[in-house]
Amino acid sequence: MNESHADNENWITKWYGPDGNYENNGGFQISGSRDLIEEGTKGKLTQLSLSTLAGLKKTQTIKMAWDGDHGGTRDWTVFELDPANQDNMNRGGPANHIDTYAVCVVAAPKDMKAVMSPAHDDYAQIWINGDKWYNNTTWTGGAQVVNYNIEVKLEKGTNVVLYRCGETGGAAYLNLHFDDNTHKVCKIYPDNSENQKDFFREIAGGFPVDPTGKATTTWADIKQNH
Repeated sequence: MNESHADNENWITKWYGPDGNYENNGGFQISGSRDLIEEGTKGKLTQLSLSTLAGLKKTQTIKMAWDGDHGGTRDWTVFELDPANQDNMNRGGPANHIDTYAVCVVAAPKDMKAVMSPAHDDYAQIWINGDKWYNNTTWTGGAQVVNYNIEVKLEKGTNVVLYRCGETGGAAYLNLHFDDNTHKVCKIYPDNSENQKDFFREIAGGFPVDPTGKATTTWADIKQNH
């Protein structure tokens, strides 16, 4: 579409992920086909498993251990990206030849369809609940410019969204919003949390409670970790 969404108020600004980028990726044409999550955890996590609740929970005990040439060991934390900044992926590190991984959790009140709108430079891949929904090697043309609106499925309760973007040179941005109704009826995390511990506390308290007043299995599973 090459459509500006600069006036959209739903851009997600807070994310959870490694506290620094994968560096010296050799260009997104080289890094894009590699699973850098699997490489950094020696197979304990993969890109696909990280987009599930079970995989997300493992980040509480597994660090991202890339070698020194590629950023070194990374802890997991909450970070912010300014949707208006065409270089928001840099995060204080190198501006070029980087890959950024960002996670958000969408708590849905029911099984539902949603429309996601990504903006990215360069190569973006998006997984939700263990399925790959987006794979686009072409930059969108602006930090808040959207080329595709993608209809996706959300499940009642936990929905883990993993967004990866690989950058070669020039602008470096990763942005996402959903349709108005999704932002209205769902809670998206991180919200008020600023670190890993608070993030998991936040999502543990944010999922639906059934009519009997008992929390869902998903909520209980997360809560057991604290």
